Amino acid sequence: MTNYPRCAECRVDRDKRACGTAAGSGPAFCPTRNAPETIETATEQYERPEVKEFARQASIQEAECYSDRETGGHPVKPRFVEICEFARKMNYERLGVAYCAGLTREAYTLASALQDRGFDVASVVCKVGATPKEKIGITGDEKVRQHQPENMCSPIAQAQVLDEADCDLNIVLGLCVGHDSLFFQYSEAPVTVFAAKDRVMGHNPLAAVYTMDGYSRWMKQPKE
Repeated sequence: MTNYPRCAECRVDRDKRACGTAAGSGPAFCPTRNAPETIETATEQYERPEVKEFARQASIQEAECYSDRETGGHPVKPRFVEICEFARKMNYERLGVAYCAGLTREAYTLASALQDRGFDVASVVCKVGATPKEKIGITGDEKVRQHQPENMCSPIAQAQVLDEADCDLNIVLGLCVGHDSLFFQYSEAPVTVFAAKDRVMGHNPLAAVYTMDGYSRWMKQPKE
């Protein structure tokens, strides 16, 4: 497949793109032009009442994050506030926090702040269950602390424990790459991310992107 979507490479002026206006255009790999049947099938999903309402409230929340919208607007709400307001719009009462053990202090602060906002909060650490890494075939030299006892992260257990707690919305805080993917896969409740793990960049992965042509240019080099 040569025309697989590569929207990040599109150089059509923003106000002239096919994804922004009916009269717009796009490059050969433009999915708006190339995948009308797929998009139509996806759009049909919004006719499901629960999906339509979720998407509608998400769109309203997006707009409400800007002030002075009549003159172009500027953002005024941090992500924490967005999550709280969206949860209220959806009438969610119990929120789940799935967090990394390395962010225990941050998890406590987040859970406490959510409780101050009036939510019930369930929280589960990544090491829940104390399952040794040997369970998934990890050898001594593959551990963080080599050849020492070390428990595995269990995002599947995190998801199922929070589901059993009847959480309406789950919030991911700093789960490892891959572990977060499993949590998304196994959580029955919808999931949003409060912070993505980045041990080097202070859990702000975009810092690497912003410096990719400068101090972080080494990241673009193929690793031997």
